Parts: sequence; C-alpha cells; structure tokens
Amino acid sequence: MNPLLLTDGYKVDHRRQYPTGTSLVYSNWTPRKSRIDGIEEVVFFGLQYFIKKYILEDFETHFFKQPKEKVVAQYRRRINNYLGENQVGTQHIEDLHDLGYIPMVIKALPEGSSVPIRVPMFTMYNTLPEFFWLTNYFETLVSAVVWMPCTSATLARQYRKILDDFAAQTSSVPEFADWQGHDFSMRGMAGMEASMISACGHLLSFTGTDTIPAIDLLEQYYNANSDNELIGGSVAATEHSVMCMGTMDDEIGTFKRLICQTYPKGIVSIVSDTWDLWKVLTEYLPTLKQEVLNRDGKVVVRPDSGEPVDIICGDLNGKTEAARKGVIQLLWETFGGTINEKGFKELDPHIGAIYGDSITLERAELIGERLKAKGFASTNVVLGIGSYTYQYNTRDTFGFAMKATYGEVNGEGRAIFKDPITDDGTKKSAKGLLKIEQKNGTFQLTDEVSWQEEQQGALTEVFRDGQLLVEQSLAEIRAKLRLSIS
Repeated sequence: MNPLLLTDGYKVDHRRQYPTGTSLVYSNWTPRKSRIDGIEEVVFFGLQYFIKKYILEDFETHFFKQPKEKVVAQYRRRINNYLGENQVGTQHIEDLHDLGYIPMVIKALPEGSSVPIRVPMFTMYNTLPEFFWLTNYFETLVSAVVWMPCTSATLARQYRKILDDFAAQTSSVPEFADWQGHDFSMRGMAGMEASMISACGHLLSFTGTDTIPAIDLLEQYYNANSDNELIGGSVAATEHSVMCMGTMDDEIGTFKRLICQTYPKGIVSIVSDTWDLWKVLTEYLPTLKQEVLNRDGKVVVRPDSGEPVDIICGDLNGKTEAARKGVIQLLWETFGGTINEKGFKELDPHIGAIYGDSITLERAELIGERLKAKGFASTNVVLGIGSYTYQYNTRDTFGFAMKATYGEVNGEGRAIFKDPITDDGTKKSAKGLLKIEQKNGTFQLTDEVSWQEEQQGALTEVFRDGQLLVEQSLAEIRAKLRLSIS
C-alpha cells in the first residue's frame, strides 16, 4: 500500500488549512495521563521499529522506488473516491517523490527509558519548508504503531517490579524472575503486528514468551541475535486436546507417557485442569512421584481455570481440602523441597507450577502476598501473562498523543498550545520548542525555549532526512530498563 494513505482521512487536506507562509511544524509524542494506579512513568519503546519499518522500508519500497505516475495515480484515485469533489491536489505528493526521502528530523530519548507522565519521548519537525505539512501527517501512523509497545513494555516492567520484590523477600533464586512472567498473549491480540510489538515490549523485562515472531522482529529491527543472546524462550508444553485425546479414564497414563517417554529429561509443562485438577495433584502425581523425582528436569503443573489466586494459594472457603490448600501446598506435601536462608519453602527442583490465564497486576501482587504468608517463596510459580493484560488497553491508557507546539510562518516562530476549557487538564499541551533534561535521574520538561536551548537537552537526533542516525540494540534497551527497575 502507498504509505501516504496510512493516515486519518482528515489529515489529507491540512496542508491547505495552515496559514499562508507556514514553513515548519514541530510536534511531540507524550504520555499525558496514567489510568493505572501506581504507574507514573511510562517505558519508551517502539520508535526504532517505526522508523525502520515504515519510514525506511515501506516508504522506500512502496513509494520512492515505485514509478511516480503509479503512486500519484493511487493517491489521486483514493482521495477523489473518498472525498468526492475536492482540491487536495497531488503536486505535493509528486514533489515528495521527486525529493526521494522523508525530510524530517526525529529527536528522541533513549528507548528503554522510564519517562514521567507529561514529559515528551520524542519530537518531529520538517527540514524543508515546502514539506511543513508532513510532520503532523505522520501523527496517525506514529500513534497507531508506537502506543502499544510503550504500553506493554510499561505493564511488563510493573509485573517485573512485583515479581522482583517478592523474590527478593522470599526466594534464593531472585534471578528466576527473568522467566517468571511468561507471555501467552499472541492469540488474543488485535492482529499479528499488535501481538509482535506488544510481545517485544514484554521481552524488555522477561525472557519467557510463546510469541515466536517477536524474536524475529527484535533481530530485524533491534540488532538482537538469538545465536549469541537469549532473546526469548519457552519449554515443551501440552494443550487440552493432547490430554483429551489421551482420554479421561487414562489421564494418569498420559501424564506417565509424557513424563517418562516423550520427555524423559528437560522441562515439560502439562496442562492439568482438563477435568479434575485436584485429582491430578492428590492422586496422579503422588502415584508418579518417583518417576518425577528420577527425571533429569522439571515437570510443571499448569492449571488454567478458576480464580488464579485461590487455585495457586488455596481457597479458605473451598469445597474440598485440596481446594483449600491450593496447588503449591499440595505439590509441597507430595514432593517436598528445601527451606531457604530467608525461611521460605522452595519446591523440589523436579516439580513446579505455572498459571496461564487471567493474570493481572493485582492478582500477581496477591499471589506473592499469599504465598509469602503461607511460608512459600514466590518463585515456586510462573505467571502466564496474556491478552487479558496486554490487549485490554488503548492509546488512552497512558494518554498518548502527538501534538504540535511550535511552527514558523513567514519566517517567524509561533509558540502554540492547546488548553481546552472543557478538559480536566489531560489535553493541555506544552508550548513552543521543548527541552528535556535529566535531573536526579528523572526526565523533566522545559517548554518555550529557544532553538539553541532545544539543541542542548536529552533529546538526541535519531533520524534526519532519510537516514537513521542512532540504532539501539535489545541488549542496550534491556539494560537501561533494568536500571530503572532496580
């Protein structure tokens, strides 16, 4: 598709609506409001993907390298059929094709940074006066691509904070938190690009994922290499169809076959609530205890239904003794383990648990608290984080918006802003040219600065006139994010 058509319909004629003599539009991308309690900083991630995928690859392949007559005809046909009689014209499209590159500067904070609410993450402005219209023409595409990786990376970081905190209090292996949040969201996301860019945000804080394409995306756009670094991984795992095909009458036989024959070593995760989770925990696994303990590896029990906190930690109002004890206590009673130096129980390394459905930040906190109260280390269980976390969000979760704050008309600068009287302050924008500085480890905004001051801040040119100037690697971004967590 002609990438100039990847925009909202109302954008196409803004070029003629700006004042005569407009030569520059300067805009910024900012999280304006948090709608999640306890989160006041947002992880910046996804701009490099946007630049490389859309500005460099798509514009190059589907616009600049195509015959001018073809792309102009595509544009004219679409706009004329869409708007009817209009005066949008195509000369500006022809001029851009003749130029051969996107005449834009993008200045950004480092990806992986934790950015306070109302502080811009990056700015954009045109470098040639005749293309002033292009800056905010990009707003729709920027917004559609970048808000989700920022949002998912922020939520993943919050999970990591919770899991790190409880691991530090209760576990002898706090580094296990790398694997303790596992991404199961792919099937529930709004299309493949959403699943991939969200999963990449998850992988900034964790290494566990079932979203294989995210690994390829990080290799292609973030200079990662799975041959010499761990981008993301998983383990062998069953699904309900496997267990059902083994029949309910011989479910224990399916467990034994998987444990002893199919996977005699390594980690295998077995979905255990196809019929009766409590029977699996109190009858089948005790019967197979020696087979489990004799393996060179770990058998992971996976319940996927019910209230996660109660299933894992026990429900005081449960109908059976097993339900009242919960998964971790029942595994302890069968397989035992050790009591670490912090005084908390850790299951024998041959057995473990993962809960892979309906996990939320609040539930992750409760699971950690209740396991701690029962004397168990938090790292006895892995949490599967799915679309219930990553898809139940919008651009407004953190109030992302790209807005213009400065322009030039007839050679004179204009500091512009919006501040709707009917708004609660969320949509009030900064004003003029912007400068971001890092003070005491926190990014702070100063607006209405001069061009000279704007050049001195923490925003760094990452793109200019068709050239990517700064490339970050996954390893660099992860390291920066981990510092903000610790």
